[in-house]
Amino acid sequence: MKQAAGAPATAQEPTGFRRELSLLDATMLVVGTMIGSGIFIVSADIGRQMGGPGWLLLVWLVSGVMTMLGALAYAELAAAMPRAGGQYVFLREGLGHLPGFLYGWTLFTVIQTGTIAAVAVAFARFAGVFFPTITPDVFLRMGRLPMPGGEVEIGLSYQRLLGIAVIALLTWVNVRGLREAKWVQNTFTIAKTGGLIALVLIGLTIGRHPDALAANFTNMFHGAPTGTALLLAFSAAMVGALFSSDSWNNVTFAAAEVRSPERNLPRALALGTGLVTVLYLLANFAYLSVLTMPEIQGAPQDRVGTLAMEHTFGAVGQYLMAGTILISTFGCINGLILAGARVFYTMARDRLFFARAGVLSPTRHVPTWALVTQGIWTACLALTGTYGQLLDYVIFANLVFYALTTLALFRLRRTQPGLARPYRAIGYPVLPALYLLSAGALAVTLLFAKPVYTFSGLVLVLLGIPVYFLWRGSRNGAAQS
Repeated sequence: MKQAAGAPATAQEPTGFRRELSLLDATMLVVGTMIGSGIFIVSADIGRQMGGPGWLLLVWLVSGVMTMLGALAYAELAAAMPRAGGQYVFLREGLGHLPGFLYGWTLFTVIQTGTIAAVAVAFARFAGVFFPTITPDVFLRMGRLPMPGGEVEIGLSYQRLLGIAVIALLTWVNVRGLREAKWVQNTFTIAKTGGLIALVLIGLTIGRHPDALAANFTNMFHGAPTGTALLLAFSAAMVGALFSSDSWNNVTFAAAEVRSPERNLPRALALGTGLVTVLYLLANFAYLSVLTMPEIQGAPQDRVGTLAMEHTFGAVGQYLMAGTILISTFGCINGLILAGARVFYTMARDRLFFARAGVLSPTRHVPTWALVTQGIWTACLALTGTYGQLLDYVIFANLVFYALTTLALFRLRRTQPGLARPYRAIGYPVLPALYLLSAGALAVTLLFAKPVYTFSGLVLVLLGIPVYFLWRGSRNGAAQS
């Protein structure tokens, strides 16, 4: 592999991690980080944007196919470079240190940490179903923060406090060691997958409603806009589905801890994304079997899953669904915390992040300071309440990084033909090119569909350029002195 001048040797082959993740563990990490609260919520917004039930299903299908194409392309890179940091390493080796840093910068500032914060507060929101005192009302105001798309209020609420407590608890679990973290991950992923399967079976059997079936499965593609408006609406609608299916790449962050990675990483990516894609499609078929399209579009607080269970079981349905979502979000948070810290560890080994984050615990063999630093910033995002908007801002940036990583696959095939590739991307070059073009086209379309958020996300990424040169300069100066 190419190595930049001045980079430490350990940046390329970090040592100290233990390969304790089996194929089952890796697959559970893929599934667990993908399934959060989105599948139970975002179909309402997709339905409002697209109109007909056929369009709702098509958005989920196209998003699932895109996700699987991306996973199959990434699998080659993961098998060839099974190192801590995953996508950061792929970009660094394929396109250079700056693109890699920009990805890591955006991941730390908002993509990973913002997602953890958002899911943690979603956990607290559904805990409020059982404990009504856990409200979103801010009782300690600390100021207001102007943001593109509207101001946000900085302060404390019981929801935010519970979210921060969950972040702290699961950060502590991960600091304890990989064995404890993967036990939590596997347990909660199996439980929430079972819960989602139960939702599907209930919706397709005892919950089926004749009115919903008649309304939704005849003339399925009515109500959508036409022409250019359809393209823009479809692209905007895919945002929710894609982010509900996102974080499948997190298993590559922990690649240094996967056993037989050349075999297990491609399998975990394929199995995990395939399973979630099928479950998401079936869940939407279940919603359409229980609820009419206007009911889906108007679900209170967009809680489509809860509404479907209430139609089937009455008032107790909301408690069943809230419990399922608590399990789902808890496992998702754990997986995101586990994986993200490995990227910041590798950046620190490259002297592009806080130095202490690049040190493993000698007894636990985990990046303790990377976990703690990630947890502190995540708690700050939860405290400010900006997580929801920040995630919107980086939609465009995230798609660009997915496209750039696929581009790195093509470039490495040309510049390093001798690189050992235990797995080669299925359908290369056609299928990876199709994913590259799809991600790029969707990013361009979103420039017009959501200009405030896409340009704000682009600015956030570009702010990383001066940070990169400042950090590199200060680190090189410190090394020389």
